[in-house]
Amino acid sequence: FRVLNNKTIAIPDRRGNNRLDTLRNIVNDSRVALLFLLPGVNECLRINGNAVLTTDEDLCTSFAVNGKPVVSVVVVTINAVYFQCARAIVRSGLWNENSKIDVKDVPSAGEMIKSGMSGFDSGEYDEAQPKRIQDTLY
Repeated sequence: FRVLNNKTIAIPDRRGNNRLDTLRNIVNDSRVALLFLLPGVNECLRINGNAVLTTDEDLCTSFAVNGKPVVSVVVVTINAVYFQCARAIVRSGLWNENSKIDVKDVPSAGEMIKSGMSGFDSGEYDEAQPKRIQDTLY
């Protein structure tokens, strides 16, 4: 995100985000609540405000990475900024090294897709994922 002024922030809709349901929600109801988490920090910053979508060429280009501008930007007019209580994060052990699970103990993305789509090649999907991420990150 980027601070545009003391009452406005902008969030680029990067490749991979592009959640049309979220964008549709903003069009239907502009009220938003954003939570900002920083690894290792127990406090969670919350911003409440109203959002609009823009395809302003200059703003989209200003968020370009590797020469690729974003397609749209969510612009939030801030109504309130405050910290969420840290107790839930502390109780969860979110940043505790001992809370981390071994990735081998969780099904891969391909295995999860295969569980709902018979005949899906989970191995091929998982094998291609690192290159797919690299090629489509920006």
